[in-house]
Formats: sequence, C-alpha cells, structure tokens
Amino acid sequence: MKNPLKLLLLSTALASAFISPGTIAQGKTPAPVKETFATPDNALLLTVFLRHDQSRSLSELRAQLQKQDFFKSFPPPGVEVVSWNITMGIGHIIVLRLPASKLVALNMALESTAWGPYKTEFFPSYDYRDIFQGLQKKAQEGN
Repeated sequence: MKNPLKLLLLSTALASAFISPGTIAQGKTPAPVKETFATPDNALLLTVFLRHDQSRSLSELRAQLQKQDFFKSFPPPGVEVVSWNITMGIGHIIVLRLPASKLVALNMALESTAWGPYKTEFFPSYDYRDIFQGLQKKAQEGN
C-alpha cells in the first residue's frame, strides 16, 4: 500500500475492531455481509503468529488441531495466505491478505480452531517492498 493515509485508516479500523464492543460480544447475530474480495482499496495484510505450546508434543498438537477442524476452517473463505513460514523457537508466521469485512470470520476461525495448541498474536502490516525499492533506486541514482 503506497498511500500512508490509507494505511492509517486501515490500521485505525483494525484497532477499532479489536477494542470496540462488537455485536458478537453482545451475543447478537451479525448482519449478513456481502461477499467481498480483497482489492487494493479495501485489502489489509495481517501477520499472524501461532506460537507453539512447547509443553506438548507435536503429535498432541496436531491431534488437537485436527479435532478442532483447524485444517478445514483456516483460513476462512475470502482470506488469502500470502506466506506461511515456520520459525524455530516461535512457531508459524502467517501473512494473510483480506478485506476488512473478513476480519471477524478470521478471528472466529482462529479462536475456534487454533486456541489450545497455539497462542495467537496479530500484527497489521503492509508490503514495503515497492517503497524500499523506490528509495533504493533513488539513492543509487544520486551517487
């Protein structure tokens, strides 16, 4: 995302989603959301850390994930996996691209299927590669 104002607005919207009392927290059914796909104008990147419960064996963790339907439910429809890495000592680091309207579905999928084997952490992020390459090119042209 090249526009810092758009990044600020998306970050604010994401933060609001986590701290505002939502309809689900109040026990009400959310209004149906029209199917939305990530576009440059509505997409956000979310980096998800799934930290392993190191007190349990890998086979125990996988059995619980299977029992909780993690592999069937994650990621929910409309959420794109940009990258998925295992980092020793941390666990899974997953970068997802999604429209803001899919944030609740993503959160519910993780709460329902990943809690137990993993502790979850979320970080809004953006693709810096084009910005970096532009700065690098500008610096090289100046020399």
